[in-house]
This record gives sequence, C-alpha cells and structure tokens, in this order.
Amino acid sequence: MNRSIIAIAAALLVITSCGTTRMTSEEKKRQETLIANAVWAKLDARSYEIDVDYMSPLRGGGRSVTFGYNVKVDGDNIKSYLPYVGEARSVPYGGGSGLNFEDTIDDYQDSGLKKGRRNITITTTTDEDTFVFNITVYDNTKADIRVHSRNRDDISYIGYLKLKDGE
Repeated sequence: MNRSIIAIAAALLVITSCGTTRMTSEEKKRQETLIANAVWAKLDARSYEIDVDYMSPLRGGGRSVTFGYNVKVDGDNIKSYLPYVGEARSVPYGGGSGLNFEDTIDDYQDSGLKKGRRNITITTTTDEDTFVFNITVYDNTKADIRVHSRNRDDISYIGYLKLKDGE
C-alpha cells in the first residue's frame, strides 16, 4: 500500500508539473515574435552566423554533418567553413580550400521580409573561385543555403541562425 501511495503521488506530481509548464497561445505567440525580431535584427546588422547540420550535394543523397560547420557574415566579410561533396572541375591540385575560406563580400543583396522569410544573395571571389551564396532565413531561425560556384557542382545546406554568440 505504501508503494501505491508513492506511485500515485509521483503521477500527480508529473501531471501537475506538465500542466504548469505549458505555454498559453498568447505566450507562445509573444515568444515567436521575440525570436523573429532577433533574427531580423541580426540580418539587418549584417552580423550573423548560420550553423549547418545537413548537406545535399547536386549528385548523390543528402546527409547529416557533424557539429561545427557554419557560415559567418560580419559586415563586409564572409567566413565559410562548409563540407563539400561533388564534382570539382578547374581547381588546384589536391582540391584547394573548397568552401573553407574567409574573404570580403563583393555583392550583398537582401530581398527584405516576405512571408516570414528573407532571401539574401552574397557573392564573393577567392583566389580559387567565385561563389554565390543564396541564403533563405526564416523567422524561426531555420536557414537554407545554396552555394553556386564556377568550378564546382552546386550544393545546399540546411541549418539555423544562431541568436546568441557562443551557443
């Protein structure tokens, strides 16, 4: 009998704690608005980082990628640390640096907010190639990156925009 009382008490505790942590629709909407505003502020400042966790090459199947791959934009600079799988045509012996570089941005175009997302096109030229990053960022921090290159097959990535530095 003692065990059944403890089990009932534990079940009640779990049920009541689940009920008190549930957000109301108004609180959820307020939180979604705060997140969206933080996303747009980072994009407006041209100071953001997108961590990727999935890649989809032009040929072959998509795959998850390990932690640490990202694209960072800081003013007029872009830092790309992305894995690459695909056909490379005119590249340095050994494959070159691929999508791992830091360089200045040649052209930055932001389409503005449309239907909960923003489309950004970044063009940069490194010593090896010219890259065009087509980035779509959604109001919930999700992001899609499509990279076009003169010397390599196109490749796409899925990830999220980091709201806080160091996380």
